Amino acid sequence: MTTSTRGVDRTPAVLVLEDGRMFRGRAYGAVGATFGEAVFSTGMTGYQETLTDPSYHRQVVVMTAPHVGNTGVNDEDMESKRIWVSGYVVRDPARVPSSWRSTRTLDEELAAQGVVGISGIDTRALTRHLRERGAMRVGIFSGNALPDEGTMLAEVRQAPEMSGADLSAEVATTETYVVPAIGDKKFTVAAVDLGIKGMTPHRMAERGIEVHVLPATATVEDVYAVNPDGVFFSNGPGDPSTADHPVSVMQGVLERGTPLFGICFGNQILGRALGFGTFKLKYGHRGINQPVQDRTTGKVEVTAHNHGFAVDAPLDKVSDTPYGRAEVSHVCLNDNVVEGLQLLDKPAFSVQYHPEAAAGPHDAAYLFDRFVSLMEGQRA
Repeated sequence: MTTSTRGVDRTPAVLVLEDGRMFRGRAYGAVGATFGEAVFSTGMTGYQETLTDPSYHRQVVVMTAPHVGNTGVNDEDMESKRIWVSGYVVRDPARVPSSWRSTRTLDEELAAQGVVGISGIDTRALTRHLRERGAMRVGIFSGNALPDEGTMLAEVRQAPEMSGADLSAEVATTETYVVPAIGDKKFTVAAVDLGIKGMTPHRMAERGIEVHVLPATATVEDVYAVNPDGVFFSNGPGDPSTADHPVSVMQGVLERGTPLFGICFGNQILGRALGFGTFKLKYGHRGINQPVQDRTTGKVEVTAHNHGFAVDAPLDKVSDTPYGRAEVSHVCLNDNVVEGLQLLDKPAFSVQYHPEAAAGPHDAAYLFDRFVSLMEGQRA
C-alpha cells in the first residue's frame, strides 16, 4: 500500500475490481493507492471497532450503511492500537461528527494512519456485485496514483489473494502481556493471540479472569508456563488452512483436557484440530445483524460476524474425532454455515462469531460465562 496526503472532496478516486468493474468517486482519508480483498460489512454502527479489528488485515471494507462517520473518532472505542483495513469505501461521509465523545473526524483519522479510501460511490450496487460475483481483489486509486484503466486493473490482478494467506503473525503481539482480573482473581487463562481484539480479554477480566495474551508463535510449553485454568484462541485474519502451528498447539491443549474456548479464527482452528476441513465463503459474513441458533438451547441470537472462511463439519450427526465426540453447536440461519463446535467428552467449544462485540449486539455474551463454567467444573 502506498499513501500520501489527506484527500479532499474534489480529489478524484477510482475503485477497480479484479473482474474489471470500476466505480468513480472522491478520495476519502489518505490519497494514494491501496489493494486488498473487497468485502462488505452490514453494520450500521461500530465503524471504529470494525476499522481497528485485526481480522480485517489486507481487506478493503465496503460499508453498506449509507452514512458513515456520524459519531467521529475517539480514543476509547479502538479494538487495537491502529486501523487494520487496507482500504475503506463509503457512500456519504459525515461532514461534521455529532457526538460529545468525538475528538476528531473519521476522515482525519484515516488520513493520519495512511488509509486510502473512496466516497461518493454507489455502495449498494457494489455490494450487490460482490454478493453475485463473490469477494475479490480490489484497488483504490486517487490523486497522483490514478493511472490509466488498464494499468489499474493489471495492478489489482497482481495483488495477493486471501486464499492461502498466512497473516496471524503479522497482526499478533510479539511479546506476552497480562490483562489483570477486575475484582477478585478467580482463574488464569492463556490467550493465544491470532489477531485478538481488545474487548475480548476485557470480557474475561470482567469475570475475574487474569488473561495472559501470548504471541501467535507461542508453543504448548509457552501456554502451560502460565499455569492456565483455561486456554483461549482468538479471532484473526487469513486462511485457516495455513494455520498449522496454532492447530498443533490446540491439539496439545486438547490432549491435556484443559478447558478451551475459541472465537472466529479460533473456531476454524478447533475444526482443523478435530480433523474437519475449512473452505472459503463466497462473500463471507460481516456485520452485526447475523441470526445464529444455539442448538444446545434452541435460542436464536443476533450476532456480530467477520469471517470469510468456515468449518466444513456435518450438521446432522455427532462426529467421532481423535479427542472424543464433537458436534456443531451453532448454525447461521441465513445459510446453514457452521457457527460453533463443541466436544462432548472434553471441555472445549468455539464459535465463529464475536460474543465480545463492543458495538453490540450482546446476545452471545453468555458464552464467556460458559467458559467460566467449564473452568469451575474442571477445578471441582
